[in-house]
Amino acid sequence: MNAPINGDFFRTPTILKIAAFFFVTVTFFFLGKHWSDGSQQLVFFTNTRQEAVVSVSPNYNKSFNLTALIGQNQTESVPDKTLAPSVPLVQPRASPAPTPPPPPPPGDSIRTFGIVNENGTMSDNFEVGDFDPEMVDNWVNETQVETEESSESAPQFTIKKFGLCPRNMSEYIPCLDNVEAIRKLKSTERGERFERRCPEEGRGLNCLVPAPKGYRTPIPWPKSRDEVWFSNVPHTRLVEDKGGQNWISRDKDKFKFPGGGTQFIHGADEYLDHISKMIPEIAFGKNTRVVLDAGCGVASFGAYLLSRKVLTLSIAPKDVHENQIQFALERHVPAMVAAFATRRLLYPSQAFDLIHCSRCRINWTRDDGMWLLEVNRLLRGGGYFVWAAQPVYKHEEVLEEQWEEMLNLTTRLCWKFLKKDGYIAIWQKPSDNNCYLNREAGTKPPLCDPSDDPDNIWYVNLKACISRLPENGYGTNVTRWPERLQTPPDRLQSIKFDAFISRKELFLAETKYWNDIIASYVRALHWKKIRLRNVMDMKAGFGGFAAALIDQNLDSWVMNVVPVSGPNTLPVIYDRGLIGVMHDWCEPFDTYPRTYDFLHAANLLSVEKKRCNISSIMLEMDRILRPGGRVYIRDSLAIMDELQEIGKAMGWHVTLRDTAEGPHASYRILVGDKHLLRA
Repeated sequence: MNAPINGDFFRTPTILKIAAFFFVTVTFFFLGKHWSDGSQQLVFFTNTRQEAVVSVSPNYNKSFNLTALIGQNQTESVPDKTLAPSVPLVQPRASPAPTPPPPPPPGDSIRTFGIVNENGTMSDNFEVGDFDPEMVDNWVNETQVETEESSESAPQFTIKKFGLCPRNMSEYIPCLDNVEAIRKLKSTERGERFERRCPEEGRGLNCLVPAPKGYRTPIPWPKSRDEVWFSNVPHTRLVEDKGGQNWISRDKDKFKFPGGGTQFIHGADEYLDHISKMIPEIAFGKNTRVVLDAGCGVASFGAYLLSRKVLTLSIAPKDVHENQIQFALERHVPAMVAAFATRRLLYPSQAFDLIHCSRCRINWTRDDGMWLLEVNRLLRGGGYFVWAAQPVYKHEEVLEEQWEEMLNLTTRLCWKFLKKDGYIAIWQKPSDNNCYLNREAGTKPPLCDPSDDPDNIWYVNLKACISRLPENGYGTNVTRWPERLQTPPDRLQSIKFDAFISRKELFLAETKYWNDIIASYVRALHWKKIRLRNVMDMKAGFGGFAAALIDQNLDSWVMNVVPVSGPNTLPVIYDRGLIGVMHDWCEPFDTYPRTYDFLHAANLLSVEKKRCNISSIMLEMDRILRPGGRVYIRDSLAIMDELQEIGKAMGWHVTLRDTAEGPHASYRILVGDKHLLRA
């Protein structure tokens, strides 16, 4: 049959007419799209919730002098897979260069968004402050409780949603702000009010601690070493008290940290150089890796030691100099609220290679030197004590008497006085017990009884005796940094747990286990792109998780927490050049709210659930985690449903991931993202 021609076309069936018309239309559409040279009005289409939204480009009806933005005779290679803004997706055919449009009239400025500068080039000089709206949740400020029927006589109550605490609790530390317990103290002469006194059972935290008004995303490290947002730590007391001592100053919406201190007004770097020249054997970053800074101020000493490969734990009490530790943690420097008072600090014996005190306002010679005896317990055999204070350099009668008392006490402690230069004095602790044993009979303070365990620290009172050093040299003989990170230390053999012969193998196996896991997180979950600076490992073991972060070159520091419910592995953690603390997770932790970017808990909650309320632990995790921070809980599948429900009740955005063992393993990883909650 012949195809219809001429007038026969109009006698063909209607369906063929429509098909032909559709074919011609589509053909012209694609030809026009392909050959079009575009137009000034660019239209973007997005589809959200099935509703079409049309927005007009801000460049509509505007002209730009492109040649003025391109340097003469300058070319810049663009890497593969990089789309330069000035390069179209489809190259047009060659055509004569058009006449440049006239320049924009004076007064018109290019709108910038904080990353591309006014010249159209990428700039690193920008700040992150306000939260991404997607990370802010409006929160109904009331606790919602659901009652469930139970086979037992009493019904079960489940909290479906936690309410926000009152705004005046934005800096609440439960065990240090227990006003009722502090009022009942018979004496506060030795600093008892600065010690842990936790709320009674049933009276703990049952709401979400809110952020202060105007809270912003913290300035990232390393810029945070020098400045933080005022709205995140809105206190001016330190500026008023210490502004003239180069500690801290306020500049509009920021606090600035010049890097000075009471005794190092010329800057922390010059101060550290001074110490290094006095005693070269200190060798920061080699012989000296782990340091304690007592009465740290805003932790500039520790902040500047980080660049010398030294990890410093800065401690200070929660006292009249508002929020020193909160400032330190906001600067992304390792710190913890702690005080020399009536109990041992929560760190093991022979933990620190050097202990530093610069005008720390601690009277070391009172009560027969009780607090200096605690320093002696914490100081590694052969370690150094650095004291920068008025009695060192001022020649006033009272201060000279204090200096003589200090010399007398340190001599009885068998410390070797090394040098005094300017306002700094340095002593060295002995490496063995020989000097102690050869003192005259009756010399005080005496050696502690051999049965005393210097690593027994949870709610243990201070003792007016000298902690003995192990006869086998354990703790004193550590490898130099960085080799000590991977070297199984001698004190592995002193840890109280079942395995004995295979301890080194367990240490190496844990190290490899976490190295493999963190390497996979870096590859698959892009850990180098997330905020991972202030990190806490809530069940640290031998510190393998923290060591893996160092091996993967992640610019973070880790507070390794050893729970009281397991073996005390803290000595091993310190011997390998890391920091940590002992803690009972049935009680709150001694830090300010919003001080950690990342919390890691592996095989912890299923164990602690047998001892305490799991909701209390997760509320404490929420308190110390920053908005925008993240939680990884690696634990038994049996408790994951409960953890998810609690996480959602706290406003976390939770997801469940398989471990490397696959979907049929008995373990899962709960990932919780904390958003900024606003009532």
